[in-house]
Amino acid sequence: MAGGVTSAPPADPTVFRRLMGRWPTGVSVVTSRDGERDFGLTVNAFLSVSIAPPSVLVSLGHEADSTAVVARTGRFAVNLLGHEQRSHSERFARIATPEAKFQGVAIHRTPSGLAALDGAVAIFDTKVVKSLDTGDHTLFVGTVERMETGPETVPLLFVRGQYAESAGPDLLRLPKPRV
Repeated sequence: MAGGVTSAPPADPTVFRRLMGRWPTGVSVVTSRDGERDFGLTVNAFLSVSIAPPSVLVSLGHEADSTAVVARTGRFAVNLLGHEQRSHSERFARIATPEAKFQGVAIHRTPSGLAALDGAVAIFDTKVVKSLDTGDHTLFVGTVERMETGPETVPLLFVRGQYAESAGPDLLRLPKPRV
């Protein structure tokens, strides 16, 4: 094939995952609350949907405890992480109890009572307006009711199965492709 392009079976999940890994994404932590219990999950499937009204979408795996909480309560907050918050990304990506994920993490509350991670680049407090089960995930569209601006810093990015590294306030070093 010309240009080094190779073909693969269209529905091969392993190839799909590898190819999607070539697309850099920002890293966020989605938080929710059920009663007095906070839930949190690292998410890179986040995007803006609409400016009027301000709306966002997150994609949560069916197996995540946060998914059932968001479906039941109709609320979630998105905390966009800065490059110095990699430890938060790793912590909330682990399989652990909700209490263990939040232990020692500095938070404050959004107006709706959701956990907001101190130092996040931005925080969106949302109300679910639509959801769609698709494959092994649920897509939640939320209308943004409140926003919070955090520090002006380099965002935490993920590409090729690795985190990008900050090389200063305006520079990122992307990881080299794995062979």
